[in-house]
Amino acid sequence: MQSGVRGLTLSATNPAARRLGHAMGQAHADARAANPALISHPAEPERDVEALRLLALWAERYSPCVAMDAASPGREGLLIDMTGGAHLFGGEIALLTDMATRLKAASIPARLAMADTAGAAWALARFGQGRRLVPAGKTREALAPLPSAALRISAEDVKLLSRFGLRTLGELMALPRAGLARRFRGEAGLTLVRRLDQALGSEPEILEPVRPPPGWRVWRTFLEPVIDAAGVETVLDDLAPSLAEILERDGQGARRLTLTGFRVDGRATSLSVALGAPSARPAHLAKVLKERGLERLDLGFGIDALMLTADLAEPLKAVQADLDRGRDEDATLALAALLDRLGARLGEASVFRLEGRGSWLPERSQARRPADRGPPTALAAPPLPERPLLLLDPPEPVQVPIAAIPDGPPARFTWRRVAHRVVRAEGPERISPEWWRPINKARPARTRDYFRVEDGEGRRYWLFREGLYEREDQREVEPGVIEAHPPGWWMHGVFA
Repeated sequence: MQSGVRGLTLSATNPAARRLGHAMGQAHADARAANPALISHPAEPERDVEALRLLALWAERYSPCVAMDAASPGREGLLIDMTGGAHLFGGEIALLTDMATRLKAASIPARLAMADTAGAAWALARFGQGRRLVPAGKTREALAPLPSAALRISAEDVKLLSRFGLRTLGELMALPRAGLARRFRGEAGLTLVRRLDQALGSEPEILEPVRPPPGWRVWRTFLEPVIDAAGVETVLDDLAPSLAEILERDGQGARRLTLTGFRVDGRATSLSVALGAPSARPAHLAKVLKERGLERLDLGFGIDALMLTADLAEPLKAVQADLDRGRDEDATLALAALLDRLGARLGEASVFRLEGRGSWLPERSQARRPADRGPPTALAAPPLPERPLLLLDPPEPVQVPIAAIPDGPPARFTWRRVAHRVVRAEGPERISPEWWRPINKARPARTRDYFRVEDGEGRRYWLFREGLYEREDQREVEPGVIEAHPPGWWMHGVFA
């Protein structure tokens, strides 16, 4: 039951309640008065919609285009586009029989129909008697005896048609469209004509799938349900080469894969993984899904079909291999495969690549980007001097009691309370401040001189002096007030 303008009303009834004369829309007080033993529960429309969505995902075993129809309370259902696909299941009759058998085994009551148009199939499934499979070109004859409510119009419009003496679709078809629309006010007439033309196929009807249909998919059905991850892995090893074959045929590589299992209880379970670069290698496609964890699939009491789809694909780039670059290309493929496996195991959000940025400052010259977005575009830049693998963020202060002035390296320095004596040094590598950035008056940017130094124990460090003697050792804190600001030393990295 649910609350409405008339107070609490019945939003759904089971067969036992309908045998007692109860129906949708009946006032709850009237129903309790007629049957004091009536058992009722609060309606949960959100859960009903979610259950219908889960059923739509399960129905993708038949077609990638499955749309939900929840606009008519009490007549909710699915619209499945089977254009050109019924022969994969043995024909229309075999397809409807298979659907009915599986839904009944899952204890899901359903009424099925197949016709040339979605509107005709909707009408026959809910109001048709007997035949529910309409041969091609026989839509008008099949719809003619059905009531006007089969057009998916409002109850008020159905009552108005009844007042005009128009109770069946055959009577509506016999009338001119313009005259039929004028019998209603506003949009109601246009809606009536549009629904009639959609049912007859004179006007196209676009279905909105629950999920965007994948461009490439392969699937397998089983005589006996698969109940464990080992069985799924065996089928996956068979599906991956089939998917790779159709991808290569179209010159595409998968960037996102989804493995969907269709359970015997009318539900679907799926597992998705993203790839950092387009790939059509069967072993790699199967490997990343296994790394994601096939045990994450909720198989329930077993699955009787498995589908592998490439939800996102990109063109494969042809590479001309040669004797000199062959090993480099193999290393590139191996790196991409490693990143995909790490992303599958740890999650795409946990694996990153380094992307070059337009800055000479080391802490700004690179940024992280998710690895599943593919390799970053390389920036054209001259070769740089050696950089340490470990950078400190932010740089840490260093005390330098002795250094060659004005541009020499330190002779000794103290970092983290430990004194070091410099025995070797290289530099300076001068990096000018980025003049195009906004000026920070509290700490204005200054020139950096970087040095690679080695202490007496063989440890190598990367430190820099910030500021130049006699040129950047003073700053204006207030108009006309000059303050001494001698250069400072900072530790920025450690070499391995």
